[in-house]
Amino acid sequence: MDRTLIEEVNLLHAQMCQSLADPTRILILYSLASGPRYVTELAEMLGVSQPTISRHLKILRERGLVHGTREGNTVHYALRDHRIIEALDLLREVMADLLNQQAEMAVIVAQ
Repeated sequence: MDRTLIEEVNLLHAQMCQSLADPTRILILYSLASGPRYVTELAEMLGVSQPTISRHLKILRERGLVHGTREGNTVHYALRDHRIIEALDLLREVMADLLNQQAEMAVIVAQ
């Protein structure tokens, strides 16, 4: 196998896959898709405590998926690259197709 591909896949796993391993982080990304938000806004939108949101944002920031802009005592968070939402949407489409195929197979087996 191509050594470059192996290195890129390892980096992809370390940078992206681990950052998307928690559903709350994915929901944060979707929440930021419509525009920048404060931690308190995200906590309220997602029904998660502010410290938990801050912890998740730290991981997303370290992985380069979001960036923060300080405004006095608060930080405004935004997506660094909106293509992450496109990638997540594609993964959701693949998952939906797989679930539909499994449901169709279940109907066939039940008949």
